[in-house]
Amino acid sequence: MGELIKERVYKEAYYILKTKKTLRELSKVFNLSKSTIHKDLKDRLKSIDLTLYKEVQEIFQMHLKSRHIKGGESTKKKYQKKALVVSKRG
Repeated sequence: MGELIKERVYKEAYYILKTKKTLRELSKVFNLSKSTIHKDLKDRLKSIDLTLYKEVQEIFQMHLKSRHIKGGESTKKKYQKKALVVSKRG
């Protein structure tokens, strides 16, 4: 693994620890695909720094536990927007 990749993986890992952002949010920040971010933090980080890997995995678990809540909130906002548009027309 090249030094540039290692450096990128460390940046991503420290960023996710600092901000607790999701993979999608990280992919926008680092201008990389979601798959690349996932591979960096799931596979590459494990071989680079096991302690840091375990910390990042805790954040992934936190995201998994709360994703149903975020999905529900998104759906609620979607239907509130639709209701607002309908009420403006009527």
